[in-house]
Amino acid sequence: MSRSAFQRRRRNEFRAPPTSHYGCAAFTLIELLIVIAIVALLAALTVPALSRAKSSAHRARCVNHLRQLGLAAQMYWDDNEGRAFRWRGAVANGGRIFWFGWMEDGIEGTRRFDATQGALFPYLSGRGVDVCPAFTYNSSRVKLKATGASYGYGYNLSLSVPLNDPAVNISHISRLSELVVMADAAQVNTFQAPASPERPMLEEFYYLSTNEPTVHFRHQQKANAVFADGHVSGEKPARSSLDEALPGEVIGRLETRLLILQ
Repeated sequence: MSRSAFQRRRRNEFRAPPTSHYGCAAFTLIELLIVIAIVALLAALTVPALSRAKSSAHRARCVNHLRQLGLAAQMYWDDNEGRAFRWRGAVANGGRIFWFGWMEDGIEGTRRFDATQGALFPYLSGRGVDVCPAFTYNSSRVKLKATGASYGYGYNLSLSVPLNDPAVNISHISRLSELVVMADAAQVNTFQAPASPERPMLEEFYYLSTNEPTVHFRHQQKANAVFADGHVSGEKPARSSLDEALPGEVIGRLETRLLILQ
């Protein structure tokens, strides 16, 4: 054998054998379907868990907001000899002063809002606790009251009296742990454009009463509420109190016993 033939033979011995088309590592159709089924199952298990975690986070932030608002209310009472603030006050500068701030008169959704004129603003570190993270302001079902979000909580109307009457004195109330001061609030609007009876919309609302559905049970069908002693709890709607005009939202009333002074 010649030297060149011998070298060719040696090279061929060390050359990797050709790979067969049928020997390639690849998924069969059955294996691919199994992988897809596993991924779908994992997604089905993960998405609800993530949704619950997000809801829990929103509720925790809302509880913290209401605790701070409750503490601010207590400081206001201390500075005003126990007198409670009113939910609505004087007319001023083309608008009206409410317990949560000044709001301009005019077309809904375009009105200016100034939170610094609210009764509790001096006791809060600016804004940030006034809007519940579970209130979806960017939803097409939401009708804004002002140019943007103003307040997502309502004030117990039983603690408010007309301006000419003596203010409610908190020190005269014995059952502070059973009296709600503020809670998640909203109402269903069917009477102001762009809302209509055919197109009901959700909007902010700023007081709680015993006869109007203005409490927003937005935390897994519960509303967070802060009581006069400062504690916060999740409350269920009163029986037969839900507003059926917008069934996708749970808007109703709290139990009467949580709102009355006596």
